[in-house]
Amino acid sequence: QVRLAESGGGSVQAGESLKLSCAASGNTVFKRRMGWFRQAPGKEREGVICIDRDGRTTYAESVKGRFTASEDNAANTLYLEMNSLKPEDTAMYYCAAAPITLVGCILEQRGYEYWGQGTQVTVSS
Repeated sequence: QVRLAESGGGSVQAGESLKLSCAASGNTVFKRRMGWFRQAPGKEREGVICIDRDGRTTYAESVKGRFTASEDNAANTLYLEMNSLKPEDTAMYYCAAAPITLVGCILEQRGYEYWGQGTQVTVSS
């Protein structure tokens, strides 16, 4: 069992930055595929970034060059640094973790088993 808790969301102006955190607890001894997803009102949840068990990252085209994911394994924390934010980045952002047996990266919900409660990011123009 893995528990995930996101933090760091807020309201910013377009062009500004935010850094989200995802603290993992529970069975976090083994490396897992981790991901960030987001869901805007009236839209489906979409994958933003995936970090596989070996630390390789996959980014959605919409955030390439602006968002960066990183991990602090000692602190069991996943980060999402978001720069040059746009109004279309407004969404609830979720952290997700996959079962330890899965390898590689996927930006689809079916590739993850554990989810946090989300943190809201609002970008105004």
